Amino acid sequence: MFSILRITESRIVAWKARNGINILRICLGIIFIWFGMLKFFPGMSSAEEIAGRTILKLTFGAIKPSISMPILAIWECVIGIGLITKAWLRLTLILLYMQMAGTFLPLIFFPHETFHHSILVPTLLGQYIIKNFVLISGGILIGATLKGAKLVAKTQLNEKSLKLEKRFGRIRRIINLQAI
Repeated sequence: MFSILRITESRIVAWKARNGINILRICLGIIFIWFGMLKFFPGMSSAEEIAGRTILKLTFGAIKPSISMPILAIWECVIGIGLITKAWLRLTLILLYMQMAGTFLPLIFFPHETFHHSILVPTLLGQYIIKNFVLISGGILIGATLKGAKLVAKTQLNEKSLKLEKRFGRIRRIINLQAI
């Protein structure tokens, strides 16, 4: 019984290793297209008002929200399309990182709107912004595969590629990526 469960779990883990990055990439792409499309329609995006004011402040009043929102909408849709199609993926990820860096600016520019009482208690808007750490992490993981790296389930590894290392009183496995 336990061997059937172990085999099933190994197969599920192997499936996740084979497909996880592509699923992540496509899901991130859908999110960027979805949120980008909302910015084309005034009043539809929850982030429209704060994004417009952030860009206005960042550009010292030079770029008004009526101009910045369509540009941001196009930017986000381009990121989404790039993630889904894998076209120009390096450039797409650079655009993603730049856009994500900009999303954190309201935490600095408008702390009275993004936090209650202290930085440990974000408002709903602050939480909306802080969740972008997950999107950045997804972009980093996708970026790690640009040169052909892949997730590999432990059961798929060649035993010669593993070595044991004793460190701090514990034994852990070290994966030699060149041996795979």
